[in-house]
Amino acid sequence: MTTTAQRPADSYSPLYFLASLGAGGLSVTFFMYLMFWVPHKGKPVPTFEDIAVAFQTGDLPMQAAFLIAVLGIAVFTVLNIKSLIWNLRALSAFKQTGAYLKLVNSNAESTLLAMPLAMAMTVNALFIVGLVFVPGLWNIVEYLFPAALVAFVLIGILAFRLIANFLGRVLSQGGIFDVTANNSFAQMLPAFALSMVAVGLSAPAAMSTAQTTVGISLVLSTFMGTAAIVYALVAIFTAFNSMLHHGTAKEAGPTLMVVVPILTVLGIMFLRQNHGLHATFEVHGTAAETMIFLARLLSIQILFLLLGLLVLRRQSYFADFVFGSKTSPGSYALVCPGVALSVMTQFFVNKGLVGAGIIAKFGIAYWSITAIAIAFQIAMVVLVLRLNRQHFGKPASGAAVPAE
Repeated sequence: MTTTAQRPADSYSPLYFLASLGAGGLSVTFFMYLMFWVPHKGKPVPTFEDIAVAFQTGDLPMQAAFLIAVLGIAVFTVLNIKSLIWNLRALSAFKQTGAYLKLVNSNAESTLLAMPLAMAMTVNALFIVGLVFVPGLWNIVEYLFPAALVAFVLIGILAFRLIANFLGRVLSQGGIFDVTANNSFAQMLPAFALSMVAVGLSAPAAMSTAQTTVGISLVLSTFMGTAAIVYALVAIFTAFNSMLHHGTAKEAGPTLMVVVPILTVLGIMFLRQNHGLHATFEVHGTAAETMIFLARLLSIQILFLLLGLLVLRRQSYFADFVFGSKTSPGSYALVCPGVALSVMTQFFVNKGLVGAGIIAKFGIAYWSITAIAIAFQIAMVVLVLRLNRQHFGKPASGAAVPAE
């Protein structure tokens, strides 16, 4: 029996939620232009009014940068939301198939955590959209913070329920978790989801002026962030043991770099918490301490990036799954490290090097390092467009293929 050719995305996997995640992450990279280049005195983040003033008073290059940032945020947030809705519908249909039953009885059950991960990213992206496009939002922001906390708590509960289903199944019985198939960092996905919820919960700590709101934000984000760290440590050590014995699963190779986005997300969480402790509770740190903290995170990220690229190169992953004819939904995991490094580099330059007085803002050294962040960003924009065309574009041929 035959049927017409299908898109790769028609063979659904929860990992396609990473397409939504990547688009949302790219919207954040464009917000970094506004975050660090638009003056926003008295506020932790720039708003519509700050951006409007900066655009009117800035020189031509800065005006161009702000315009690119605003358009980038709009385009990739729309893509983020569109992909999230498509995934939620596709997952609903997928749950009615035998393939779903097979998935939830295998190691791959943890891929369902890509859903709360993408949902948390969308809430973060929508908050950015509000700051950039809604006039007067900052006047009512204190009313929005409790709603945001509730949203992230609900997403966190969903994440914990999915984790409980997975761990409850594999830990209550012996022999049903395939250790030989754990030869990647795929089991780090739940930690990634928890860390994304944690950074969302930490936002009011950095932005609110209400002590109660800041306190709740600090406690909730600390709990979620700690859970993410504990889960990540367990997953990384068990997976590394399996990889040493069996090598790295080729299609899951990109997961070797999942540590990179997790560290960026948790790093931002800690920065937000520190700002809240400083502004609300008089707990003071120094700019040099922030610089060293960011340098340490960036160092770990670079090490895992090099490890991942080494293995992917040895396995010819890019030749097969990015530039070749093969497709894998796990390829979207390649977007996360590039986006994370772009964002982390921006923070390291502005909150680290500039904050500590090592380099001057908008000087030669500043733009030289910032160019690295922009290069990562551009590369990930190209990669997302490439992967979307591969997985969601029309089939190259209308030839019949065997039906499953």
